[in-house]
Amino acid sequence: MAKHGKRYIALLEKVEKKEYPLDEAVKKVKELKSAKFDETVEAAVRLGVDPRKADQMVRGAVVLPHGTGRKVKVLVITRGEEEKEAKEAGADYVGYKDLLEKIKGGWLDFDAVVATPDVMPDVAKLGRILGPRGLMPSPKTGTVTKNVGEVVKQLKKGRVEFRVDKTGNIHVPIGKVSFPEEHLKENLLALVEELLNLKPKTHKGTYIKSIHLSPTMGPSVKVHVNSVLNEIAKK
Repeated sequence: MAKHGKRYIALLEKVEKKEYPLDEAVKKVKELKSAKFDETVEAAVRLGVDPRKADQMVRGAVVLPHGTGRKVKVLVITRGEEEKEAKEAGADYVGYKDLLEKIKGGWLDFDAVVATPDVMPDVAKLGRILGPRGLMPSPKTGTVTKNVGEVVKQLKKGRVEFRVDKTGNIHVPIGKVSFPEEHLKENLLALVEELLNLKPKTHKGTYIKSIHLSPTMGPSVKVHVNSVLNEIAKK
C-alpha cells in the first residue's frame, strides 16, 4: 500500500466517501489544489468493457471545448502540398526524411505526430520509438490523414487521444485547476459524450461504471455517473 504525506492525507479528509453530483464534484476537485504550480485535472473513467476482446476495444479522440491548458507541440510528417497546409495550420515542425532521421537520433521534442498515408511505411519503422510514448500516428485516432491542416488545428485547440487500458480504465486530462468550473464541466461532458458514441455494439450491461476527477497532487473525487449522463441528455 502506497504511503502518502501529511499534505495528501489532509486533502483526503476533505473528500467524503460518496458520489458527488457533477457540479459539486468539479467544485470539490478545484478545492483540492495544493501545489505551487497549476495542477492538471484528470478524469478517470472506468468502462464495463473487456479490453481483451478486439470488438470491445475503446479508442478515439475528442476535442475539448476549452482545451487542456497546455501548449501542444505538433510534428507533421508529410511531403508535397500537405507541407504548406500543415505550416499554415500552425504545426511546430513539418518535414519528411529530415525529421525521421532526427527522431532516429533520439530527438523527441514534440507532443503529437500527424502523418499522411503516403509516408506511413517509413514512419512505421519508428514504431519502437514512437509507440511506447503514445506518439505513433494512427488512422483510428485520425492522426494518419490527408487532411493534416484540420487535425493540426484540433490538436492545438485541445484534441486529446484516449485508449482503454487492460483494466478497463481511460485516463484523460480535462484542464487545469485554474479553469472556471464551467469549463472543466464542459470538457468532461465532451469526453463522456464521445465515449458513449464509441460504445461497442457487442457490449452488454453497464457501460460507464464510474468517473473520478483528481488534481495532479491530490486525491480523487467520485462523480455520480447519472448526473453526468443527465447533463448530456439535456443537450
